[in-house]
Amino acid sequence: MKRIVIIGAGFAGLAAAKALRHAKADVLVIDRTNHNLFQPLLYQVATTVLSPAQIASPIRGLLKNQRNTTVFLGEVDGINKDAKFVYARTENHQDVAHSYDILVIATGVGHSYFGHDEFAEFAPGLKGLADAVHIRNKVLKAFEQAEAEDDPIQRQDCLTFVLVGAGPTGVELASSLAVLVRTSLKAEFRRINLATTRIVLVDMAPRVLGTFASELSEAAKRRLESLGVEVRLGHSVDQIDAEGVVVGGERIASKVVIWTAGVAPSPAGKWLNVETDRAGRVRIQNDLTVHGFPDIYVVGDTASLEQDGKPLPGVAQVAIQQGRYAGRRIARSLLGKPCPKPFRYFDKGNMAVIGAGFAILQAGRVRLSGIFAWLAWAGIHLQFLSTGSLRLTVFLQWIWSFLTGQTGVRLIVNHIPLSKQDKDIELPITSGGRK
Repeated sequence: MKRIVIIGAGFAGLAAAKALRHAKADVLVIDRTNHNLFQPLLYQVATTVLSPAQIASPIRGLLKNQRNTTVFLGEVDGINKDAKFVYARTENHQDVAHSYDILVIATGVGHSYFGHDEFAEFAPGLKGLADAVHIRNKVLKAFEQAEAEDDPIQRQDCLTFVLVGAGPTGVELASSLAVLVRTSLKAEFRRINLATTRIVLVDMAPRVLGTFASELSEAAKRRLESLGVEVRLGHSVDQIDAEGVVVGGERIASKVVIWTAGVAPSPAGKWLNVETDRAGRVRIQNDLTVHGFPDIYVVGDTASLEQDGKPLPGVAQVAIQQGRYAGRRIARSLLGKPCPKPFRYFDKGNMAVIGAGFAILQAGRVRLSGIFAWLAWAGIHLQFLSTGSLRLTVFLQWIWSFLTGQTGVRLIVNHIPLSKQDKDIELPITSGGRK
């Protein structure tokens, strides 16, 4: 049987794997984590609305009924397209070479600091569960530090949050943080006045959510300001350090700075040594294969494809449709059936939520803002969660939060390094029976 290797089990990779469930082939799915993540709700983990387990599912569990599919946990660090090998490194740092007949690359994107990688130390991004928990820790610790702080200046620095980037992630994170301050935390602190909390959303663009129509963008901005978010547009970030940020020459003192400004594709283009666009995404043909290599498919955020003269956006719907198309095309080719028509993306619309009960929606000529757009947003996001159990738990949590103002998990989780765990295990037992 042919061997099909899929790199990445995000939206695109998982869709491709599921489309191959009946294929007479040996399918291998490689991912550096053991879970499929619903990224659009990461910001809700970072702001304590949901727990990590409510937006992620083990890859093995999702594919357990596909008898032709094997899952491999490892970090891919190279591809030999001539010899048809994928090179990966396991958790215990062993190098493994996987041969393939057909390759599907769905490796997604990471953070981009636009040439200022030194910002990463002080301004974490939001792309994975570890990022979300890290940001949740920083946010909750800031309030705890403010409660214990006697110096009013230092206290205010702890209560100032700066988000760099006014795209969907920045807007949704800023609004969710504002709701957290106004509802759940309001009655839980005694020494600080949470009304003095500053949430500053910064972007050099002229408006928030620039991919939406101008009237929806303006509605989102008004909603943010009504929640108490300071929106600063048309200014670039000059510096980020442990004491805050410098925006347009002005320093904003802050203990929590979050980067929501940009993404960079995986190094798949370098692995393949093929043509990429300016951002580094692999240029592909309208059958989603790489020019000159009909056995290599690149899908999702790693791929660059134009439709009607415009590049397709890096959104979940594009990734899902491309992954499904690639899987079905491969399955048909294995059966000797004619290949389907060239890939064409069907745009089902774009949406963003700005706090509880308010969202904006744009689908063709339909443009909505407010509660009805929020209900549509909630329904669509529930639909695309990977399992029925996740849909149920998230739905119930949303209902509870909407009715009571109480969020889900407000835990500060400090992970102990492995060396410290080993040291703790080796401690002797005292006469009292305790370590």
